[in-house]
This record gives sequence, structure tokens and C-alpha cells, in this order.
Amino acid sequence: MVRLNRIYTRTGDDGTTGLVGGERVPKDDPRIEAYGTVDELNACIGVCREANTRTQDSEARGQLDRDLWKIQQQLFNLGSSLATRLESRWPGQPLIVAEDVTALERSMDAMNQELEPLKSFVLPGGGPTGAALHVARTVCRRAERRAFELAHVEVVAPEDLKYLNRLSDWLFVASRWIAKRTGEPEALWTP
Repeated sequence: MVRLNRIYTRTGDDGTTGLVGGERVPKDDPRIEAYGTVDELNACIGVCREANTRTQDSEARGQLDRDLWKIQQQLFNLGSSLATRLESRWPGQPLIVAEDVTALERSMDAMNQELEPLKSFVLPGGGPTGAALHVARTVCRRAERRAFELAHVEVVAPEDLKYLNRLSDWLFVASRWIAKRTGEPEALWTP
């Protein structure tokens, strides 16, 4: 159980922050950059959920909200993983697992069945929810880059890297899917 009585600690005033396990590292450490960007992504997903509350198609709104809520939970697990060196993990720690990646793939496959094949690149947009999903997609790509930067200097769980890669794809497909379900036009790149 998590219990937070006081939010400020003053321990970060010296430019360091604590990893899970208590080790102090600089706030610009690659590990902090990685899980900090995952936290930013989680906030973007929250914006997507709020934009989605205005979606008129109640079935699409409900499905997307359930998916995004689950993703927010998984992003907390991912942040926990990235904030913990592998040797400091504890039994029962919530982590990203292979099934989380597979679930994103299955969800994308189902959404793609309703979509026309692309004939060009999609410009970000597709209504308020679609546009928010595109912003989340770009932040997800940055989170993936930060996680790979970390993986160049420390061990990162392979599932964490796969999840971020698949999630950015999922966010793209979800943006197209919600645009179609809500009748919002997709703008295509015209070279």
C-alpha cells in the first residue's frame, strides 16, 4: 500500500533524487530522464482521456477510456521498473510483462479491421481526441528514446522497451480509429 503524508521532502534540493531502493542519483541521470518521460506520457494519456469524454459515440468512448485507463496503470508499472535497478527489484513488484505487449498488438489488430489502409502519412489531428492521441504518441516515442539511451549504459528490462515501442504504434492506430468512429476527417500528407 502506498501512503503519502507529505509531498515535499527537500531531499532533492541538491540536484539529486532517489531511486527505488534509496540510491541517490543526479536529476539528469538517464534513468531519471527515462522514467520522467514515462510520467510525462502518463499525463498526456490523462489529457487523452479527458478529450475523450466529449466523444459522442458512447461505445467508442467507453472502449477507448477503458484501454487508456489500463495503459495509465501499466505506465505506472513501467515507471516503477525504470526507477528500480534490476538488482533492487522486489518480489511482487508491478512490472511490464510480455502479455502487456501482446495485448496492445491484439487491440491494434482489432482497431485496424475497421480502418482503410493508409495511402500516405497521416498529419496529426482527427478531432480533439485524435489530436491528443497524436501528442501522446510523440511523447511515447521520446520516452522510448530515453529508455534506449538508458539501455546503452545500464540494463533495462526488454519488456519495457518493447512496450514503449508497441504503445506508440497503438496510440497511432487509436488516433485513426477514434477519428473514424467520430466521423472526423484525417488529413493526409501531400508531398
